[in-house]
Amino acid sequence: MTLRLFNSLTRRVEDFQPEDPARTTMYVCGPTVYNYVHIGNARGPVVFDVLARLLRRRFGRLDYARNITDVDDKINAAAAEQGVPISAITDRFAVAYREDMAALGVAPPDIEPEATRHIPQIIAMVERLVAAGNAYAVEGHVLFAVASFEAYGKLSRRELEDMLAGARVEVAPYKRDPGDFVLWKPSTGDLPGWDSPWGHGRPGWHIECSAMAAAHLGETIDIHAGGVDLQFPHHENEIAQSECAHGGKPFARFWLHNGMLNFGGAKMSKSLGNIEKVHDLVRAHPPEALRHALMSAHYRQPLDWSDALVEQSVRTLDRLYGTLRDIDALLPAGTAPDVAIPDAVEAALDDDLNTPQALAELAAIAGNARVLRSAIGNGETSGVGPLLALATLGASLRTGARVLGLLQQSPAAWFGRGTSGDDDARIQALVEERGAAKQARDFTRADAIRDQLAGEGVLLEDTPQGVRWKRA
Repeated sequence: MTLRLFNSLTRRVEDFQPEDPARTTMYVCGPTVYNYVHIGNARGPVVFDVLARLLRRRFGRLDYARNITDVDDKINAAAAEQGVPISAITDRFAVAYREDMAALGVAPPDIEPEATRHIPQIIAMVERLVAAGNAYAVEGHVLFAVASFEAYGKLSRRELEDMLAGARVEVAPYKRDPGDFVLWKPSTGDLPGWDSPWGHGRPGWHIECSAMAAAHLGETIDIHAGGVDLQFPHHENEIAQSECAHGGKPFARFWLHNGMLNFGGAKMSKSLGNIEKVHDLVRAHPPEALRHALMSAHYRQPLDWSDALVEQSVRTLDRLYGTLRDIDALLPAGTAPDVAIPDAVEAALDDDLNTPQALAELAAIAGNARVLRSAIGNGETSGVGPLLALATLGASLRTGARVLGLLQQSPAAWFGRGTSGDDDARIQALVEERGAAKQARDFTRADAIRDQLAGEGVLLEDTPQGVRWKRA
């Protein structure tokens, strides 16, 4: 089979092969850790988790990097508001992000670089850009000169004037051109900063990803992925500064962009306030159903998010797990033949990660299994052959679902969700989250958790060994 992916750079579906047959490289833009991420931010990690699994099956070694942005003006503002160092904010929400992604079945990346741990690499890249004439220093800032890169705009395929018209561009008197963007900026005493040839300061957002990708994956990477909202200016700027810093070498061979989530008829975003946080959703719904919902539309298309969508995913998984439960009940214990990934499922994913088609193929396998299960149960067919065929269908369903990160638990565990054991774990997680919030001086969140637990009849007790809880 041949893996074919839509390359945003060329605007067409192309056969994919890694440049180095012994090593595939992929970089995905990760979170800025100043708050909990919303469900729209989870679509990329879920989809590209499916891609990472596919790349490993197909090509062997994959070096997959997904960064953490832990120095940013939004982080600075949150830290100043709470009177804590930025690490108190970033450490807390980086942990929360990893936990939320794990709940959605997203495997950790091979590499998770943090911006603050790559300041020397960032400074070195800025120095190369200044020396090459692609950047200039002025008033403690270093800016990339967009006019120095003739190919600027090749990803978004728009003229510079059009791109600037649709973007928030900082107007500053020290810029040579309105489109020039910041590589380094000065920090006052109350802001995080590092010493550099241009004074005490901190990096711009775009240069962080370029430096981290080069440090861990090389000057040219196979795949760079992220949300379509990052295409301009972030990804466009990454291309410009990376290719200028590396003597014109291509920064990324393939660019993949996932579509946005819409909520209530508008794009989901923090600025609009129409968001649903993953941290809350994984506690209110089965996380596997959230993952299913995120894959229910093709990754490049917009996805309308709603409670109805999640409920539909729960019902779909109920049906699939119910099929497995019925198969298991009919077969002798230990009847689980080894089967390959169904060709139709793999073919769907090879077709530009067509997860809706892959889900449809799983539904077809489950449908065939239910027909055969009914025939066996009604005595319409008998013998070893039908039982073996049923076992094969059940194994195919599990194997095909595994590549999507679905049907990873037993039917009993799926249908037993919400039992006291699960609820105890949920309560303990909330208690621990409250402790972390108090340590970060986020008393609003800590009080909200206390009130939530009190409303559920859960009492908290401070002891020398820590916080204990009990039901009233």
